[in-house]
Amino acid sequence: MWTSGRMSNAKSWLGLGMSLYFWGLMDLTTTVLSGTPTPPGEIEVLLSDKPQSHLRTKRSWVWNQFFVLEEYTGTDPLYVGKLHSDMDRGDGSIKYILSGEGAGIVFTIDDTTGDIHAIQRLDREERAQYTLRAQALDRRTGRPMEPESEFIIKIQDINDNEPKFPDGPYVATVPEMSPVGTSVIQVTATDADDPTYGNSARVVYSILQGQPYFSVDSKTGVIRTALMNMDREAKEYYEVIIQAKDMGGQLGGLAGTTTVNVTLLDVNDNPPRFPQKHYQMSVLESAPVSSTVGRVFAKDLDEGINAEMKYTIVDGDGADAFDINTDPNFQVGIITVKKPLSFESKKSYTLKVEGANPHLEMRFLNLGPFQDTTTVHISVEDVDEPPVFEPGFYFVEVPEDVAIGTTIQIISAKDPDVTNNSIRYSIDRSSDPGRFFYVDITTGALMTARPLDREEFSWHNITVLAMEMNNPSQVGSVSVTIKVLDVNDNAPEFPRFYEAFVCENAKAGQVRLPLVQTVSAVDQDDPHGGQHFYYSLAPEAANNPNFTVRDNQDNTARILTRRSGFRQQEQSVFYLPILITDSGQPVLSSTGTLTIQVCSCDDSGHVLSCSPEAYMLPVSLSRGALIAILACIFVLLVLVLLILSMRRHRKQPYIIDDEENIHENIVRYDDEGGGEEDTEAFDIAAMWNPREAQAGGAPKTRQDMLPEIESLSRYVPQTCAVNSTVHSYVLAKLYEADMDLWAPPFDSLQTYMFEGDGSVAGSLSSLQSATSDSEQSFDFLTDWGPRFRKLAELYGASEGPAPLW
Repeated sequence: MWTSGRMSNAKSWLGLGMSLYFWGLMDLTTTVLSGTPTPPGEIEVLLSDKPQSHLRTKRSWVWNQFFVLEEYTGTDPLYVGKLHSDMDRGDGSIKYILSGEGAGIVFTIDDTTGDIHAIQRLDREERAQYTLRAQALDRRTGRPMEPESEFIIKIQDINDNEPKFPDGPYVATVPEMSPVGTSVIQVTATDADDPTYGNSARVVYSILQGQPYFSVDSKTGVIRTALMNMDREAKEYYEVIIQAKDMGGQLGGLAGTTTVNVTLLDVNDNPPRFPQKHYQMSVLESAPVSSTVGRVFAKDLDEGINAEMKYTIVDGDGADAFDINTDPNFQVGIITVKKPLSFESKKSYTLKVEGANPHLEMRFLNLGPFQDTTTVHISVEDVDEPPVFEPGFYFVEVPEDVAIGTTIQIISAKDPDVTNNSIRYSIDRSSDPGRFFYVDITTGALMTARPLDREEFSWHNITVLAMEMNNPSQVGSVSVTIKVLDVNDNAPEFPRFYEAFVCENAKAGQVRLPLVQTVSAVDQDDPHGGQHFYYSLAPEAANNPNFTVRDNQDNTARILTRRSGFRQQEQSVFYLPILITDSGQPVLSSTGTLTIQVCSCDDSGHVLSCSPEAYMLPVSLSRGALIAILACIFVLLVLVLLILSMRRHRKQPYIIDDEENIHENIVRYDDEGGGEEDTEAFDIAAMWNPREAQAGGAPKTRQDMLPEIESLSRYVPQTCAVNSTVHSYVLAKLYEADMDLWAPPFDSLQTYMFEGDGSVAGSLSSLQSATSDSEQSFDFLTDWGPRFRKLAELYGASEGPAPLW
């Protein structure tokens, strides 16, 4: 049987003795029961190859574990124990073999004596026990002398590990002003030593830093507040150091520490307060609505949601003129303009502003009140404002036949400032590019400067400007919408050229039109009741024996023949004048001409030919001869035109006689027309009262002109002088001067401050005139009377034929 040897120390002996005692009792019990006593201290296994009858197997002491302390630091191998077999007689015939965990590496055995040694340093925290197997062999034959047995070597713990905090350092938060004993966080330390053996792993917690604000439970590691009324505004961050010590905190135990960073969370325990009880602000009266006037701030020591503010105007005479909003980023109250301000109406305002916390905590209401008020004085500063129109928009209806210079509306503006500066009016020309209107610079009277035509422009949208005399930069504006009302000033007319044909064999009452069966008219006017036209033959064709007109009473008319037997040889084309009359007031009419051709038709009424050429040419004159005659006439016309052109372009050579004194050719004029000495050039009285000037007799004519060049005043319509103002008269004259391109200069009206580049008139000098006479027509010279007749003949102007109506 196997037996174990001595252990290396008292603990090993004690453990082994207990084991042997336990297993010995078992063996002794077995022996007593079996009736065969075993000598004490003997452990053996009886093995026999021969069967024996009624032979009892004797049980030996049981061995199965050894104990050895960890962390051996000696230089010699550490003795663990001894193995011994009953077969071993001490002569070295038994060989002991060790196998299993750590055999040969951690543990070795003396194969002769059976002594086991540890050859490496043992650490229970790395491995607590090893399982090995032992065998006894016959050294000579190698035959097992004992069955292989398994045993355990346990590593006994020593206090060689200090407590550690695996989750440290810690971060914790706790609301400020928390009651004493409020739990903050729990810390946990672990010890790698054996918790089942001694006090090596028994940990006790204590606080090294953080008193008197915090405390720690020695057994659980729970950290709690230890001081009441901890104020975040006084101190927000705390560093707490916790120690964990093993051996139950006894002297000689190992210790570890960790850090807990505690932050106090804010609560709403501080009411807001305005650092200023009175604010003084100013704002320009021209400040637009929603512009910022100033800022107020109620200081709150809290933060986050607890420091949020809500500002309101609770009292004061400026509650309707100003508003206040809260800036969510900086928690300030922004005072803004609520409606337009006027220094002339009110110069100062007073506001009572309240700042309050919207989020309250009931347990801190006793620290309140959580709102505060301040007074804000706002002064309105005067600025130079542009003129203001009253009303702010004008709508004018004007008939299109209004006379030039007629006042259609009085535009009124005033300076809103106390100084009440003078106002000058003008029209923004970009809104009236056609220059149809004129505004009096001082009175604001809006007048017509050109004839209005609803058919051309039915609406006008102009902008009238008002400028301060003392400060031209201050300009106000107003929109004026002008609706041109329709008057019956356009006669109806054919929308296009009408042409019809009639067959030679047409019966009376028939007419064929290739495109339309009836004629119609258009009128540019737009009467309220709609257009209604009446058709009839013109007076000069009222007794026309060939055709007649029938009004369809639907703004159209039919053209019918009154006879038959039309022949192309007699007359191939008829021109039928038709009188078209509208229903407006006054009644207007026009005459349209319908061209009717006589054509040859087949029996079905289809046109075969409308050309009278076969009937017009003489029998003896062929078509080729007619073409030759026309060609000759064309050549003669070309020659005549060429001769006339050469005559016009012929110039007299400019020859200077060397003996002639060039200075004698200089003609000097001491005065020119239109000056102060020319008293008969124009009667200024006509500008002030043109009616009296006309009633007093015939207008005076200039002495240096023949009577055929009359004053332009005769072209002025009588309606232009209705207003009897200089403005109306001048506007009418300007319009006539603009429209009449061939009128001679009218010095009293067309005055040029300068000439040349930049002048409206351009250059008045003849030095830069065109050298080619062919580039300009001088036909207008024939209208200037006998004095210019010679000049007209030199330039080849001739009277043209009278127009055809």
